[in-house]
Parts: sequence; C-alpha cells; structure tokens
Amino acid sequence: MVDVIICGASRLNGAIKAPPSKSLTHRALIASTLSDGTSVIKNPLICDDTIATLNACRMIGANIKKKDDSFEVRGCSRLRTPEDVIDCRDSASTMRFMTPICALADGISILTGRKSLRRRPMKPLLDAMRSLGVKCYSARGDGYPPVIVFGRGLNGGRASIRGDISSQFISGLLFSSPMAQKDTEIDVTTRLESKPYIEATMNVLRRHGVEIKASRDYRTFQIPCCQKYEPSNHIIEGDYSSAAFILAAAAVTDSKVKVINLKGDSIQGDRAFVDILKEAGVYVKVGKGFVEVEGSSDLKPFNIDLKDNPDLVPACAAIACFIRGKSIIRGVKRLRFKESNRISSLLSEFAKIGAKISSVDNAITIKGGEEIRGADLHSHNDHRIAMACMVVALGAEGKSVVRGIECINKSYPNFLRDITSLGAEIIER
Repeated sequence: MVDVIICGASRLNGAIKAPPSKSLTHRALIASTLSDGTSVIKNPLICDDTIATLNACRMIGANIKKKDDSFEVRGCSRLRTPEDVIDCRDSASTMRFMTPICALADGISILTGRKSLRRRPMKPLLDAMRSLGVKCYSARGDGYPPVIVFGRGLNGGRASIRGDISSQFISGLLFSSPMAQKDTEIDVTTRLESKPYIEATMNVLRRHGVEIKASRDYRTFQIPCCQKYEPSNHIIEGDYSSAAFILAAAAVTDSKVKVINLKGDSIQGDRAFVDILKEAGVYVKVGKGFVEVEGSSDLKPFNIDLKDNPDLVPACAAIACFIRGKSIIRGVKRLRFKESNRISSLLSEFAKIGAKISSVDNAITIKGGEEIRGADLHSHNDHRIAMACMVVALGAEGKSVVRGIECINKSYPNFLRDITSLGAEIIER
C-alpha cells in the first residue's frame, strides 16, 4: 500500500494537461470493437479501468495495437467467445458494458472482477437482458458479479430497467441492442440519473453509424435491429471528472492554476464543475481548450444537486470543508454503490480534518471553515476518495498522511505527478 505525507497550506501555481476522458475511452474502444474495419482512437486514457476494457475487447475478437499516442482497433461484427474468464478488474463500466455485448458471441462468457467490483449490483441489467431473450445469471445467485452469459445473440423485444442505480446498465444495452435479431424497446421505469453519460454513449453510437431513437426525457429508447457498426476515428478530449480535483486543489489553497486540454463545449456532464466553482466564489476563466481558476480566501456556501454528476461529489465536498457556512450536496444516494460507500467514506475522513459533515436521506451537509487541520486519512481503496483526501490535506494546516493512494491508477495515474508539478509538497513513502 502506497502512502503519502502532504504538507498543507501551500500555494500552487502553473499549468497541467488534463488526462484524457476515461468514459469516452471506454465507449470508443467498445464501439470500435463492434465495427467491421479499422478505427483509430487518438489520445486514449491508459489507466486500470480502460486497460480492463481493452483486454475484454481483445478477448471477444478485437485486434488492438498501440501506436504512439493512439490505439488502432480492428473490430469484428461476429464476436468470438472468450477463451478465459473476462477480468474486469475494478471497472464497473467494463462489467456493465461488456455483459450484454457478450450475449452476441456464440458460447458462454464469464465476467468477474476484484472484491470491490463484486459488491456492485448487476441484477437490473441481468433482468433486462433476460427480457430480451438472453440466458444470464449471477454466479452466486445474489445479483452481483461474477456473471455468466450464454451467447447466441439478443432476440430483441421489450425490456424495462431502472434509471436511478446506474446509467451504465442502459449504455450496455444500447451498445448491444442494435445487433439484436428483432427491434428493441427499452423503457426506463424511474427518472434517469447521470443523463450526460447516456448522451455520451448516444454520441459515440451515432459516430459509428448506429441509429437509436430516444424520447426527450430518455425514458424510452427504440433500437432498430440488425444494424452494422461502421468504423470511426476518435480524438479523446480531456476529462473534467479528473480535472475537477486539480481545480479543487487550487480553490482551497487560494492558488492560480490552469488546466489545458478541456473543451469549453464538451458534452461531458462534469463540465458543470466550472459553474459550481463560480457559485462558490472561485474566479474561473474558460478559454479555448483550457480552464483557469484562482482561489479565494472568502469562498461562499453552495447548495447543489449532483444526481447527474455523482463523480463530482468528492471534489465538491472537499471544497465545502473550507467554506464558512453550510453547503449542501443533494442527489448522492447512488454513492453507496461506488468503489467504496462514498458517503460513509467522506463522512469518516472529512470529520478527521475538523469539518462538520453529515448525511440524511439523499444529501450531504458540510459546515466547514473552522480549524481544518492535518490528519491521518485513508482512501478506502477508492480513487476519487483518495484524490479528495489529498485536496483537503493540501488546504489544511499542518501535515497529513493519505494512505492507499495506489488506487488513483484506476482513473488518473499521473495525479501525483501533476499536483507536485504545481508546487504541492508531497512525500511518498
């Protein structure tokens, strides 16, 4: 386990390049795998999660070569039955996207992952797949991975699925249903949360020539059958979800930092972090391909709803610790089903630094701005909790220890390098 010692209350300054988008890399790899022909993915993110998807795509027949800063993907519409168990590592995206895709192969596929992934629910997706004619099971019969998928294709038809547990379930069905034997209709039985991620999936599908009709509120999807994916090239843009932690660190240390490789007109939902920073009183400048922030010692409390942006909750909670007054983050219930129970992880760790933090129902309340001091913090083996702990440690008085930061490799392998290049005093031990 890798620990770091962080000296707090130091100023940051400079510019870094945002890592490529993890969610867009996943989607580009999968759509390219399902296409007959060669697609080129430029500037992909290489991290634990995307490597899991890359390996899974290879196991079902994709020929993927790395060339300089690109992946060259030669896909195949007739998928191969995996010769071994597909190891999704800790990547829920890999598990939930690949499970319905494996139904398109002829044989039996088994998908599993590490301990934290095996605690993440799969039952809604498996139930929906069975409605579409797929034999699929939770190996332990409890609705969690490992999962077993019997191939020979999707029949199509009509399936219902909840939209308030994970949008990844719906994205997985959207990737596989165009290749079903009959037209498919997907009905979302609750309000869809994380809508921007569905929009990202739809955008990638359109690039590959796939037609899907969706209602305006994304409660109904109609997918024509027997479609063929066409090759398409991708340039992966910078990731707002990961960049949020660099921008948050600047905000709480009263620093000036620029993050380049961020599109101002990005389709990423987590671009909303820019507006949250402004609401909190952080000076923000958005230019062509960059976001620049300058923190303030007089930040303002905020009241925000992040049901469509759950990955922003840890970074927003970190900022709230340094704001006098009460900040409220609503729409957090799904955080219980992430790499850790992020609600309990945030409550546990941020209380150590002196923040008054609590959670009731679907909201987290933080009364910050008091004496925020260094502490012994733990990542809970959760990449976003690890980065959030490092952010609060940078803004706190005195030294902190953050334990178990190797989990950051899941989404932002260069976070430690980038934050130290801006002047953070961090010692790895």
